Formats: sequence, structure tokens, C-alpha cells
Amino acid sequence: MSIIEPGDDRTMYQRMLDGDLYIADDPQIGETIAKTQDLQQAYNATTARQGPLRRLILDDLLGSVGEETELRPPVYVDLGKNITFGARCFTNFNLTALDVAPITIGDDVLIGPNVQLLTPTHPVEPGPRRDKWEAALPITIGDNVWLGGGVIVCPGVTIGENSVIGAGSVVTKDVPANVVAVGNPARVIREI
Repeated sequence: MSIIEPGDDRTMYQRMLDGDLYIADDPQIGETIAKTQDLQQAYNATTARQGPLRRLILDDLLGSVGEETELRPPVYVDLGKNITFGARCFTNFNLTALDVAPITIGDDVLIGPNVQLLTPTHPVEPGPRRDKWEAALPITIGDNVWLGGGVIVCPGVTIGENSVIGAGSVVTKDVPANVVAVGNPARVIREI
């Protein structure tokens, strides 16, 4: 990540997509988020009996959604298009997925209520942070992972297949496959 170099004429939106520092008050970013919020609001207003409508909205809202995947409203996202779900996933109420960077979710993933997937980061140095620079790091969740209720997954984290993250855990570093991790910060307590 770098602040603008001489000759770098990319828009803030393009810098954001490229994973570089950017300033979020760019009009293109604002319009993208506004469109996403419209779709998000429409999705969150659906009822349990409106499955086909929910699916149509999800297909517009997110990057991709595998077969038999269900997201219980409400769902909150930044851009939406940077999120991909595999097949047969289930998310319970109040998923917050801030997808400034890609969020990739494998097949058969279970996500409990009030889970947060957070890709945005901010500079630690006070000057750039005060000047509103930010960036993001991708999150990857492998196949057959279970995130318990209230889990927070931080920017740049990968969770390996078949792993379980205990309720209320804060995942700040990668978690290998086939383990149970719990706590704040989450740590592996046993293999599966």
C-alpha cells in the first residue's frame, strides 16, 4: 500500500479495487455504495415466503451465490459485488460483510447470527488516518467452516476448511484447516 505516487492517475475507486490506500469520499464509491444499499434494503424487506425474490435480489447484490445458499435478513454489506458464496451455505440474522476487498466463502459454510466479516483497514499512523486514507485486505473462508454467533473476522484472515470458530471469537490471524479456535484473539484449542 502506498499513498499516491507521482504519475498515478487512478481514481480513488480504482485504488480501492487495487487494494491500495484510498479516500472513501470519492463520488464513484459513493454511488456504488448507494446502489448497494438500495438492493440491501430491498432484500432486508423481504419475507420468509419470498424465496424466489430473495434469490433475484441476492444475484444482483453479491458477486455470486451458490445453489441452495440462504442468507437470513437482515444482511449488511459495503459493495456486495466483492462477496462470493459457495453452495449450500447458511447465514443467520445480522451478517455484516464489509467487502471493500474480496470476501470469498466456500461451500457448506455455516455463519451464526451477528457475525462480522471486516476487510477495511486504516493506517496506524495518525496523520494519514486523520486525512481519511483507508485500505482493505481480503478474507477467505474455506469449505465446511462454522463461524459461531458473534464472531468477528478481521482484515486479511484466511480460515481453513472444516474449522470451527467459537461464538464471540475475534479472528485476527489465519486459522488452519481442521481445528477449533476460540477467544479474543482466537487461538487454536484442538484439532478436529
